[in-house]
Amino acid sequence: MTHDHSALLTQLDQLKGAEIGTVFAELIRAGLQALIEAEATETLGAARYERSTDRTTHRNGHRTKTVATTSGDVELKIPKLRAGSFFPSLLQRRRRIDQALHAVIMEAYVHGVSTRNVDDLVAALGVESGISKSEVSRICAGLDAEIARFRDRTLTHTIFPYVFLDATYCKVRVGAHVVSQALVVATGVSIDGGREVLGTAVGDSESFEFWREFLVSLRNRGLSGVHLVISDAHSGLKAAVAQQFTGAAWQRCRVHFMRNLQGAVGSKHVPAVMAAVKTIFVHTDPEEVATQYDQVVETLSGSFPKAAAMLTAARHDVLAFAAFPRAHWSKIWSNNPIERLNKEIKRRADVVEIFPNSAAFLRLATAVVIEQHDEWQVTRRYVSDVSMDELRAVIVAKQHAAEAVPALAESVEIG
Repeated sequence: MTHDHSALLTQLDQLKGAEIGTVFAELIRAGLQALIEAEATETLGAARYERSTDRTTHRNGHRTKTVATTSGDVELKIPKLRAGSFFPSLLQRRRRIDQALHAVIMEAYVHGVSTRNVDDLVAALGVESGISKSEVSRICAGLDAEIARFRDRTLTHTIFPYVFLDATYCKVRVGAHVVSQALVVATGVSIDGGREVLGTAVGDSESFEFWREFLVSLRNRGLSGVHLVISDAHSGLKAAVAQQFTGAAWQRCRVHFMRNLQGAVGSKHVPAVMAAVKTIFVHTDPEEVATQYDQVVETLSGSFPKAAAMLTAARHDVLAFAAFPRAHWSKIWSNNPIERLNKEIKRRADVVEIFPNSAAFLRLATAVVIEQHDEWQVTRRYVSDVSMDELRAVIVAKQHAAEAVPALAESVEIG
């Protein structure tokens, strides 16, 4: 690597009398910048303003990129091209999730609410010299703009017959206290069989008011065509779903229900009772499923009356899936798909342990779900075209039945 002699002397004059940390930061910046320009020249086949038959395209200005180093943050200029793109091999493109995690850790560090791991993480990120509040604000502002676009985007491009709802909790600092706050996530299966993350929100608890506000926001953004909502049996959530999605069925997550059922029997009897309940879901015909459900209730009523009563009360909600295509049953009778997403959120959140505020919690969690959403857009459909045709037939039959009820009532009144 060579430098112009006069340019080096100019740089030397500028650094005279500077603090040693500033000197090293500037040397690192200058060295990295020179390497970036050299690699750009190699990629383009020509240096700046050079005429060459090997040139593939031309430079088109620069964009800045801030890089954290052990001597502090340095600002580099990445050449932009008129055609194609260029990114230095020495630098790593940070995934959106990693950007969000970086921002949360830095924010905690700056505000003095770091947990036992944050100082080590800060050092691992190469910013032992610290980071300014303005730098944290810059990082967060860029992420927040992208996250806001995702959370506010329209949902009118298709309809979502299946909607999954769930919540997970993390520790957040609110004033002088550390509290658990709920992150709610909605995902949907579109009429084309693909999956999307529909929305996220953070609140103090899973109250009816909070869930209602969240579901109203989804509807205001264009969510429509919902025929089945899958969730656990949280009373606030269930009431909000009934209010906001009139006419849609509600599937009580069978995994959550079976966990609740275990509490109604002694621990030594749990395996036998669970084995009996699981026989309900091995059948492939809706009538056989219903018959087996009733048989299990009858079998358990003598020795386990509490469990039998729970099964009886939940019958309609646990078996809601049976009204939909058989090929979809295993995908819609529980919240497992969205729980896997929640586990990834928790895995990332565990690094932070305590979020400095609700905005930081929402920022990181939404960055995680955006990554999952993007991945779903390039993977195969969640359900096949053939089975979605069956679902369309189910929806049409349901609409005809709904239209027939007022007509029948009118004819009876006239008669």
